[in-house]
Amino acid sequence: MGFELRKKRKYEGAERFAERIRSVQKETKVALQKVQENMKQYTDRERGEAEKYRVDDLVLLSTKDLKYQMARR
Repeated sequence: MGFELRKKRKYEGAERFAERIRSVQKETKVALQKVQENMKQYTDRERGEAEKYRVDDLVLLSTKDLKYQMARR
């Protein structure tokens, strides 16, 4: 009947757009990794060494963050 299908073609504009998006994604990934490394360095600098405890060491505990619940009888 007079109906013809369009031939599939490659669209240069779409290819350029897709390549640009891939490029932006790569740049973003690199930038985020760098920021993550910088944040880790800053955080580690502010932290001190953790105390090393052994079995049978006596320690003091703060009850500030503990919740006390009375047992019902």
